[in-house]
Amino acid sequence: MLKIAVLGASGRMGRAVLRCITESDDLEVVGAVTESTDSAIGCDAGEASGLGSLGIPLTDDHKRGLHEADAAIDFTLPSATEENIRACVKAGAALVIGTTGLETPQLKAMETGAEEIPLVYGRNMSIGMNVFMDLVSRATGALGEDYDVEIIEAHHRQKVDAPSGTALALGERLAEAKGHRLEDLAVYERHGQIGPRVPGMIGFSVIRAGNIVGNHSVVFGGPEESIELTHRATDRMSFARGAVRAARWAAGRASGLYSMADVLGLLYAKVHE
Repeated sequence: MLKIAVLGASGRMGRAVLRCITESDDLEVVGAVTESTDSAIGCDAGEASGLGSLGIPLTDDHKRGLHEADAAIDFTLPSATEENIRACVKAGAALVIGTTGLETPQLKAMETGAEEIPLVYGRNMSIGMNVFMDLVSRATGALGEDYDVEIIEAHHRQKVDAPSGTALALGERLAEAKGHRLEDLAVYERHGQIGPRVPGMIGFSVIRAGNIVGNHSVVFGGPEESIELTHRATDRMSFARGAVRAARWAAGRASGLYSMADVLGLLYAKVHE
């Protein structure tokens, strides 16, 4: 039985991860960590998530939440990432990070932490999305420079970062396949008289509306044809299932920084990372 702690257990994704674990015969919830301001601290994590009693209280104490864990799954906020990494290193637990919006300090903390524990980081934990990224990488290499590339993403009205971490990850794959860095090709804003399209650019369009879980499309526009590849997430459980699969894969593995492409054995892990 693999023992898993959930970091951010009171959030929407944390609750989905708890549900996914409780539906699995080979997994056990042994810790549920939340922020110190959470009024539900001390309550049963399962009851707080509508899953029934798990016998695991919500806590803001990492040591308590991680002391039995083989692996931890983190869907929190960037401000909590560094502390979560340090706590998992101290506990010797593998760590899966699905938190989005991370910046340089958190990314450096991941590199440092991965020297001590196996750490899987994914801007999108969905299995389908990571297969989608593999397909995009293959298409970019096959189509070449004659095809213009645009990324379109749509999310719910509460999402605070734009473009999404997944859209940026797609842009990075596309740029790498072209032999460039994303920052050299990306165009995030267009308004007014913008002039003709610059060859090689990667354009981004962002939609925020309603309760859209997450839609991402990559459009390849050629001289006489176009191709549109699309992934649509219809439930957050897709991200939870991917994170749980990553935890299974990472537990007991050698220390190092891994991606979902490594977990799934996909092409772009070998070509672009």
